[in-house]
Amino acid sequence: MICTKCKANLDIVPAPTFCPWCGKKLITEQKKRRQKSRGNGTGCAYYDSVHRYWVAQSVVGYRDLPPYDPENPENKKQRIPIKKTKGGFKKKEDALAYCATLKAGGILKPEAAPTLQYYWKNYEKNEYMALSPSKQTAYTIAWNKLSKLHEAQIDQLTVADLRDAVGSTCKTYYTAKDCRTVLTNLFRLAAADGYANKDLPSFIHLPELTEQEREPFNDVEQANLWKLYETGDLRAAIPLLMIYTGMMPGECFGLTVDMIDLDNRQIIGAGKKTKVRKQTPVTIAATIIPLLEDLKAHARPSGRLFGASEDKWREDYYAALEAAKCRRLTPYSCRHTTATALAVDKNIAPQTIRKVMRWSTTRMLDRYAHPDMEDTKAAVDAIGKQSTTETLPSANVEAVAK
Repeated sequence: MICTKCKANLDIVPAPTFCPWCGKKLITEQKKRRQKSRGNGTGCAYYDSVHRYWVAQSVVGYRDLPPYDPENPENKKQRIPIKKTKGGFKKKEDALAYCATLKAGGILKPEAAPTLQYYWKNYEKNEYMALSPSKQTAYTIAWNKLSKLHEAQIDQLTVADLRDAVGSTCKTYYTAKDCRTVLTNLFRLAAADGYANKDLPSFIHLPELTEQEREPFNDVEQANLWKLYETGDLRAAIPLLMIYTGMMPGECFGLTVDMIDLDNRQIIGAGKKTKVRKQTPVTIAATIIPLLEDLKAHARPSGRLFGASEDKWREDYYAALEAAKCRRLTPYSCRHTTATALAVDKNIAPQTIRKVMRWSTTRMLDRYAHPDMEDTKAAVDAIGKQSTTETLPSANVEAVAK
């Protein structure tokens, strides 16, 4: 044995562990190399610490890296492996079992399907990003309410599981509807991968919708609000402004001086929530032009027409109703009053009402317009009556008589 450091001859029995001349530790036996647990070409699995699941990986082929000159043996061809991966596995064993499926081109199914959490993360990075901020918030709340299903394999979920998860956490109609919508989107993604039936969430029963129909302000109440405003009480301007423009409460509260264009009778940039309301200007009725001029004259230094606190804005709104001896109707009732006033006028086309209310469709008219019995009587009385004998030929008149 020769010392690798000082080259001294160490043919000593028994063989020393260290060189007696320089102290170098001697290698007395070849270190054993750890044997691979899996053979070449069978794939591997690794843990994704960001998404917290195991990923299966297999080499499905190779590609050559050019240039390659066969006449020049020194220029060796470099083979680049082509890898396929599939994530979403809760256990390493499941990911390793899926490696054979990747190798076969994805024809075989893995032993364990991905969890509902896996498809939520996929949905969250794609379709979810196209939603409005309010919808994103609503769907995130709905997803959190489905926490008992997060780690469940999606192919193992049944109708009973979905109904129990929604029914135990959602007591109101709209919350349950958001949960069902979220599950529908996730099951559609799973169905595309062949793991689930996309129609399964449609069997979820929703609670009964107990939403009460909003009532509009009547003519007497509107007259009382005008009388209150004429006394110098600017609080009455809040309901009057919403009644004559159809603005939503949030739009009215956030109104600033630079949004108001009295020359063109428009309020620009006040719209909220939907794309149509954001893009469509609010039309200003001629009746409230003096009211808006008064509000602009009393605007805050920041340019806001009303106070900085929404609570104070609502407090002033209800104080104005009480002072004008009106019913305690919600701020949304003002918008319903606008739609009702437009709808009962038979000379105003539904498309014009849609434009004023800044709806995307005239179907919203059924929800916002509330004509009373007197309005329906006036509508049927306005139907013209024609003489049958004057409009039909004589032969047809005899046929009708028979």
